[in-house]
Amino acid sequence: MSVTSSKVVIIGSGLVGTSIAYSSVIQGICTELVLIDAKKEKAKGEVMDLSHGLPFTSPMEIRGGEYEDCIGANVIVITAGSNQKPGESRLALAQKNVDILRSILEQILRVEQQAILLLVTNPVDVLTTITRSYSELKANRVIGSGTVLDTARFRYILSQHCQISPGSVHAYVVGEHGDSEVPLFSSVSVAGTPFSLLCQECNRSCGRDYQKEVIAEVRKAAYEIINRKGATYFGIGLSCTRILKAILNDERSVLTVSALLDDQYKEFGVAISVPSVLGKEGILRRLPLSITETENAQFLKSVRAIQESVHQIK
Repeated sequence: MSVTSSKVVIIGSGLVGTSIAYSSVIQGICTELVLIDAKKEKAKGEVMDLSHGLPFTSPMEIRGGEYEDCIGANVIVITAGSNQKPGESRLALAQKNVDILRSILEQILRVEQQAILLLVTNPVDVLTTITRSYSELKANRVIGSGTVLDTARFRYILSQHCQISPGSVHAYVVGEHGDSEVPLFSSVSVAGTPFSLLCQECNRSCGRDYQKEVIAEVRKAAYEIINRKGATYFGIGLSCTRILKAILNDERSVLTVSALLDDQYKEFGVAISVPSVLGKEGILRRLPLSITETENAQFLKSVRAIQESVHQIK
């Protein structure tokens, strides 16, 4: 945990919000954690449950709160919204979650305009784009959870195939957090060894058919989980905690978060996930993509999918 005081506010104490809170408590990422929810008793119960585990973790104050408690927060995490139903795409969630988001933003901006906002509610790229339209907010401090979880899924699947620790597999997913996301096979490496070269020394098949299978598995992972257990929350809880750690500890870590910035991707006009350097000021810079022509075409298709969804929002 950072030596200096740090405050994180999580809006929404559903499965995703409480998973982020639980992971944050275990990892001791902040000194003050506030849960805000329209169902105040629900938030209070979650706070009680989490607080009873503090004897086993780093010192931390956990409490339920109101929007006034956003004052002085380092990061405000927004998870409130309608859940994704079985068979429902993330983009189909857009309209009903936009209205919820606007109400939340009005409450936040009434009391706090300097905190970094971390959007988690789906469709995260659309909601991050809309959040950036508020002039009070600085572009580098409006961040979507993006494809950080998708990147983790990609790394895990490859690690199982190669029988190597996921932490030693370097791979990224860019574009939309959703059906058109793009796992970048061209840049996959293990300890600096390109994936293509690694495959030459392996008896397993790693050709184009295998790559298609992996891409499909990464893209459908959320649907598979939702069909089996109703919702995804552990993975996103851990991935969001990773984002919070990078920000609060000023790590300069590279994560594939979603954002709309005035940089090399500004012509897209929507929030999009690419490798980004994160620190205490939010996104410090975004890295240019080194991808094949095929991957670039897929990336642009993913951008268009987000643009179309944003344009359909009322």
